[in-house]
Amino acid sequence: MEVLKFGLRYWKKYLPAAVFIQLLSFIALTCDLLIPMISEMLIDYVIRSDTPDQANIFSFMLSGRYGNVHTMKLLFSLSVLLMFLVSVRLVIIYIKNVGNQKLGLGLETDLRMATFQKLSDLDSMTISDYNTGELLTTINSDTIMFKDMFCRILPNIIDSIAVLVISMVLLARIHPWLLLIPVILAPVFITALMRFRMLARTNYKTIRGNNSRMNLAVQENIEAVRLVRSFTNEKVEKEKFDVANEELKTSYINQIKLSSKFEVVFGIVKQTAYIGSIAVSAILVINGQIMVGFLVACTNYILKIMDHITQINNSLFQMQQQLVSGQKMRAFMEKPSRIENGTKPVKNTEKTDISLKHVYLEADGSTILKDINLEIPSGKKVGIVGGTGCGKSMLLESLVRIHNITGGSITLNGTEINEYELSALRDRFAYVFQDVFLFSNTIDSNIAYSEPDIEHEQIVSAARHAQAHSFIQNLPDSYNTVVGERGLGISGGQKQRISIARALLKDAPVLVLDDSTSALDVRTEKKLLADIKENYPDKTILISAHRLSSVVSCDEILYMQDGMITERGTFDELMALNGRFAKVYRVQEAQNQEIINYNNETGGFAARTGGY
Repeated sequence: MEVLKFGLRYWKKYLPAAVFIQLLSFIALTCDLLIPMISEMLIDYVIRSDTPDQANIFSFMLSGRYGNVHTMKLLFSLSVLLMFLVSVRLVIIYIKNVGNQKLGLGLETDLRMATFQKLSDLDSMTISDYNTGELLTTINSDTIMFKDMFCRILPNIIDSIAVLVISMVLLARIHPWLLLIPVILAPVFITALMRFRMLARTNYKTIRGNNSRMNLAVQENIEAVRLVRSFTNEKVEKEKFDVANEELKTSYINQIKLSSKFEVVFGIVKQTAYIGSIAVSAILVINGQIMVGFLVACTNYILKIMDHITQINNSLFQMQQQLVSGQKMRAFMEKPSRIENGTKPVKNTEKTDISLKHVYLEADGSTILKDINLEIPSGKKVGIVGGTGCGKSMLLESLVRIHNITGGSITLNGTEINEYELSALRDRFAYVFQDVFLFSNTIDSNIAYSEPDIEHEQIVSAARHAQAHSFIQNLPDSYNTVVGERGLGISGGQKQRISIARALLKDAPVLVLDDSTSALDVRTEKKLLADIKENYPDKTILISAHRLSSVVSCDEILYMQDGMITERGTFDELMALNGRFAKVYRVQEAQNQEIINYNNETGGFAARTGGY
């Protein structure tokens, strides 16, 4: 029931139209169920010339106005009535099918939008609880499956129940003994249906899980195609795919076996009911309790009962798969985010003062940040350096609440950042992450991601400041060159410069460069950082880097180790301190000098190709 309540949240806006379509469907079903009564009259009063002695809903046709018994006029009148009912039924069925499909597509669109919005709202750590295959199945396959339950399966079940009720009433009106066999066999059918329904739901959970694993296997191989080929591991990946494919096939085969077993059981029940009901009808005709034409009508009603019981059976089987999809969607949509949205808007002031006081961050039982204290007045340039895993990226990401701190406070212009609306807070920052992502689109579209309608001249200006304009001009279609998925087709250094141009174009008060120049050669990096500092003097700049030369010109440099700031000061102060920063800097500079000497000896090849 909880799954159905969850679905009704999105279906309720379509409910009035769905109820109207269902009423039309009842009219079509009624027309269909009245047709056997006309068949009865054609046999008893046109083909035969029996005396009317048994009530029929169309008995008024025998008044003489529409023709006497055993006449062409009565044949014509009954034929017109028959054609009218068939025509009404066909027109309504057309309207019903088109209407249900439109409602279904509307619901599917709403569900997909809601799940995608939920994906956008969830924090990174919560999303990491899911694998990509699971998310793709939830947002795409589950939405299609779940909407099908509301626009097709439930209406079919309601239609079938209506047919069963009306058919039983009509049979009872003909003679109560005609209900004997259906009543006796109903408990057998219901018991078998409940048994197989539970097994079907278990099977569909397995099928969905295997589908998710298949999606993950395909998605990982698409993303890691270059890695797989470079390690010549195609055989290993094929074996992994074959295992996932075989498991998916086996789960479907198990479901087919279950369905086949039920079909055998149901077929026995169905045939027993049909033969038994025909036998009862024949006995009633022989004893003169009903007319011959009613035998034909009874046969039609019994067939309809059997057909619609079959439809209920098939619908309930399919519904198990849809309920599994609905349960997965409901669990995903009700997944709480670890990052709660604030309510305050960020005032659009010229300054952006950031303050961190005794900041701690714990994740998965580990302490990532320990007692971080930092003042970043608007316009300050701060460099953050340290070894891998020292907490640089987590510190920068905490400023926009990609991670929530577990102790201390971070304020923006004097207000706790968790009080701000997330979108407003993040709009004050322009991030360039170390893991660069480019969309499968043109270069100018990637740069103009935050301002799609901006003038091309401003795109070019941002690219110039990011030292990207020169290599973009040399591409086949310049700024209209389409880069492949995840930036395939251009080098790491080029991707980094395009992503820096994208951040500069956003023109947020705070620019965050999270180890985003690592693929550039030292010369290009120095030129890029000097250009940004010169042309964006009022912008607060936070630079995280492994290469210490990247932060030499910063107003303050933090050296982090094990989540703590162990050294801080200007470049000159840290070198004078002769601590860890100074030692690492001298080692890196010695390595750079070796590279320069090697380049000079080899004709400068590395210097010419650095960053490309």
